Amino acid sequence: MGNFKTQHFLWAGLAVAAAVVLGTVAWTGLKMWPRQGGWDQRPLEGLGSFGAVPDFALVERSGKQIQLSDLRGKIWVADFFYSSCKDTCPLQSAEMAKLQNEMANRPELELVSISVDPEHDVPEVLSHYADRFKADPARWLFLTGKKNEIYRLAQEGFRLSAVPASDKEGETTDTILHSSRFVLVDEKGQIRGYYDSNDTEALKRLRRDLTTLLRG
Repeated sequence: MGNFKTQHFLWAGLAVAAAVVLGTVAWTGLKMWPRQGGWDQRPLEGLGSFGAVPDFALVERSGKQIQLSDLRGKIWVADFFYSSCKDTCPLQSAEMAKLQNEMANRPELELVSISVDPEHDVPEVLSHYADRFKADPARWLFLTGKKNEIYRLAQEGFRLSAVPASDKEGETTDTILHSSRFVLVDEKGQIRGYYDSNDTEALKRLRRDLTTLLRG
């Protein structure tokens, strides 16, 4: 009887251990891949291949039209923001400004910030916003355009969230929910990685991957 009880507890212990291991594997698997409706907390990094940026035609703060073809041959870092955002956007732009300063001697690098509030962020507004971060107009683009095109570019092209927030009554507010990730794009317009702009370690990995691409 004693041996039976010992074996019973042994098998019970093994079952619990197996459940823990399987649960850990399942959780790790979920953390490694994007989920329906948006990205999970772990960024997709390491110079992978995450699809091509679709063609677009948007307006820069200078008034010049910018298309995907204008960025061919450039390595670029893109983000989505809006000028009246008080949450992540100023931090995103501050990090972009750091990249601009650190990579001042790399003319093949372009920074691209795309407004998700184009109705407010007309070129003049974007120009004032860019001046706050000492954005070099030759190397850091601020783009606006038609709202439906920008949202389609964010959601279908970059696979990032961008949607106006609603209050409890379902009315649209001035807040726009959007991803704060930086997207690394190579000279052929291929998306090579996503990086959390609020994560110091992710930004280090962005610099590492960016440096690798710039070396060619």
